[in-house]
Amino acid sequence: MRPNTVREIWARGEAVVNGWLSIPSSFSAEVMAHQGFDSLVVDMQHGVIDYDTAIPLLQAISTTGVIPLARVPWNDPARLMKILDAGAYGIICPMVNTPAEADALVRACKYPPRGYRSWGPVRASIYAGGTDYATRANAELIVMPMIETAEAVKNLDAILSVPGIDAVYVGPSDLALSMGAAPKLDHDAPAVVEAQRTIVKTCQKHGVFAGIHNATAAYALKMIAEGYQFVTLASDSRFMAAKAAEEVGAVRKTGVKAGVLPAY
Repeated sequence: MRPNTVREIWARGEAVVNGWLSIPSSFSAEVMAHQGFDSLVVDMQHGVIDYDTAIPLLQAISTTGVIPLARVPWNDPARLMKILDAGAYGIICPMVNTPAEADALVRACKYPPRGYRSWGPVRASIYAGGTDYATRANAELIVMPMIETAEAVKNLDAILSVPGIDAVYVGPSDLALSMGAAPKLDHDAPAVVEAQRTIVKTCQKHGVFAGIHNATAAYALKMIAEGYQFVTLASDSRFMAAKAAEEVGAVRKTGVKAGVLPAY
């Protein structure tokens, strides 16, 4: 089975630089896969991506050595198993607030005896290669619940005690909403910042890796300095919008109007 290089990066004590795919285009996924990310997440929750469009994205990622991950819409066994069968090497699952929900997530992602994942890795066996998928999948694939509510932070010790949780992923916007703050990335509200610090410290205590979504490289570096070992940089759609706005703005600064040539 193809090794999960995300785990290898963690084993070296380094941070994973993750990218985010929200655009349902195999070409944009292929472009992102060639930009130096360690892993890419196919976002099936808030991205404009369903199962049928996720498959070409996973295929595009597999033209490189980048590790394909997926964020599912919900803690739904059917969706979890199906995207793993499609070749995702890890799952990010939203709104996991209790140890019971964390255990349900793990069991749906693991083959017996730890879980009850049904056998049928239709594309995963092609992507992973080899004949040992059944015996190695439980150890190689990553299970990462999202910690994005005040309730989840309160229950974090119990959630991280569930066997099979490899990492957690902080959703800053939902975490902020649950704490009465504005939803945004790169948060500076004291309560949200403190919660983010509590999460990474609790993860370190349990030997679980902490991940977080960031809007900028500067904030991602700050999170790495605080102990996060899985940092996402914005998303494909945000990169496209930001660069387009920057280039249009550079032209607009000259006072040129659309379709009107400047005077020389």
